[in-house]
Amino acid sequence: MRAWVVRAGEHGERERAALDEGVLLAGWLGLGDLAEARTRDDVKVAVAAAYPDEGPYTVGNWTGQLYRFVHEIQPGDLVVLPLKSLLVAIGRVTGDYEYRSAAADGMRHVRRVEWLVTDIDRQVIQSDLLDSMGSLLTVFELSRFGAAERVTALGEGKADPGRPDADEFAATLTEPTKLFEEVRRRTSDEPLALSIRDFLAVWGIQRRYPADTERIKNDLEARGLVTVPPFTEGTLDSQIAVLAGGAEPDESGTSAVTRLSGSTVQSPAVQSAAHAAGHLAEEETEPQTVAYRVSNLDSANRMPESVRIGDSLGTAMTIMVLRGYSQLPVLDADGRLRGVVSWESIGRARMADPGADLQTATVRGQEADRSDDLLDWIGTIQQSGYVLVRDHDHKVCGLITASDLTVQFGTRVRPFVLVEEIEQRLRRVVDRCIPLDRIRAVVPRGRASRVNSAANLTFGAYGHLLRVPENWAALGWAIDQQHFLAALEECRNFRNSLMHFSPDPITDDQLLPAQGLLELLRSVDPQI
Repeated sequence: MRAWVVRAGEHGERERAALDEGVLLAGWLGLGDLAEARTRDDVKVAVAAAYPDEGPYTVGNWTGQLYRFVHEIQPGDLVVLPLKSLLVAIGRVTGDYEYRSAAADGMRHVRRVEWLVTDIDRQVIQSDLLDSMGSLLTVFELSRFGAAERVTALGEGKADPGRPDADEFAATLTEPTKLFEEVRRRTSDEPLALSIRDFLAVWGIQRRYPADTERIKNDLEARGLVTVPPFTEGTLDSQIAVLAGGAEPDESGTSAVTRLSGSTVQSPAVQSAAHAAGHLAEEETEPQTVAYRVSNLDSANRMPESVRIGDSLGTAMTIMVLRGYSQLPVLDADGRLRGVVSWESIGRARMADPGADLQTATVRGQEADRSDDLLDWIGTIQQSGYVLVRDHDHKVCGLITASDLTVQFGTRVRPFVLVEEIEQRLRRVVDRCIPLDRIRAVVPRGRASRVNSAANLTFGAYGHLLRVPENWAALGWAIDQQHFLAALEECRNFRNSLMHFSPDPITDDQLLPAQGLLELLRSVDPQI
C-alpha cells in the first residue's frame, strides 16, 4: 500500500466535487482520454499533442504526474487531499482510471475513492509530514518518513505517530540550555547527533532566516560548540553532530573534533559528521552566510537508481523503461561515478555496433559536489537535463534533474508572486477610491510631497491608511474591517520574513494566510 497526494486544483476549485462525488480529479484542461495510454511514452505523446506550445521539461513533468494518476495509483492505496479550509481529507482509492467524456473540462480524469475522514486539522499532523505534502505538483507520492503508515493512522482517526526513525531524545531538547548540557555530558566518542530540523527546534525555529541563523551561531560560539557538517548546509532532514569544538585537548593532545574525525563510530549520522569534521577550515567552524547549496535540494540527498560496472546493457534499459528514466549513472564497486548511460548514448553506440554493451554505451557524466553553489550548476542542468551529486567521499549520493529545478524554484517564486498581486490590488483600489491628500496623510511629513500615488506607499502604510474610518468607508467593501486589518498585518509580517530569504522551503501552511488575503481581495475587487 502506498500513500499519495492528489490536489483539487491550484485554488481548490475541484475539491467540492471531489468530496461530494467520491472521486479524485486530475484536471488538465483539453487533454483527452488516457485509458489506452499504456506506457509512459504513450502518455507523453498525448500530453505533447494536447499542449504543443509547452517545452520538453513541462511535458515531461506533466507526463510523470499523469502516468502516476492513471497507472501507478492502485485500488487500496491511500490518498490525501489538502483543503482550502486548512483541513485535510484522507481516502482509500477504490477504482481504476476513468475518463468521463460528458463531464465539464477539467473534471474528466477521475479515480473513485472512499473518503475515510474529511476534517483532519493540519495542526495534528507533524511538521515533517506536512512539509512532504507541500509540493506544488498535483499528483505525487508520499514516500518518506513512514508516510503510508502515518496516513493510515490519521485515516483511522488516530494521532500522527510520527516518523519511525524519529529521534525521541531530540524532542526533549526544548531549549538551548538543555542542548548545551547534553553536549557537555557526552564524551567525544558518543557525540550528540540529530537532524537540522530538530536542531533548529531547540530555538523554536522552523526555517533558517539570516537573523535566526546568526543568533544560533552566537549562542554556539559563546558556549564553545560547533556543528559538523554546518547546520547552515543541507536540507532540514540532514544529520549533524554537535561538539564541544572549543574544549581543551585531552591526554592525547587532540581536540574533540579531531578525535571524532579519526574515530571508528557506528552511527551513519555520526560517521558523516566525523568525516565532515576533518574538512573544517583552520579556525573556521561555520560559513559566514547561508549559501544556496546543491545539498539544499532533496533530490541531491536521495540515492538514485543505478547500474554497476559489469551489468548488462539490457539491465540498464529495463530499469530505464520501468522507471521512465532518460539516463542512469554507472557506478563502480565503491559507489563512485564511472559514467552515465542514456537513450542517446545507447543509440549512438548501437549505430556503430549493434552488439554494443554497457561499457561502450557509457559516456562521461556531469557531477557536482554537495557543497557547490546550486546557481553555478543551473546552466548545466538546463542544457543536459541533469547533474549527479557526490558526497565528501566522491560517492554518488543524488541526482538533480531539470524537473527538480522547476519544482524547487516554482516553490520559491510562488510566495513572491502571491505577495506582488496583493500589493498590486491594494494599490489599485486605494488609488481609485481614496484621494491623494488622504493617502499622503499617513506618510511622515518630510516624505509626503514625494508620494504621487499608492505605489509610493510601503506595505505597512496600507494598514494605517485603511484603519481611518473615512478611508475604509470609501472602499465600499461589505467585509469586516478588523479581520481584514489583522490579515493585512499577518501578510506584512510574512512579506518581511520572505525578504530576508532562507534556503528552506515555505510550506503550504505558511502560505495560507497570504493566500486567504489574496482570495478576499479578488472577491471584493474582481477586476483582473
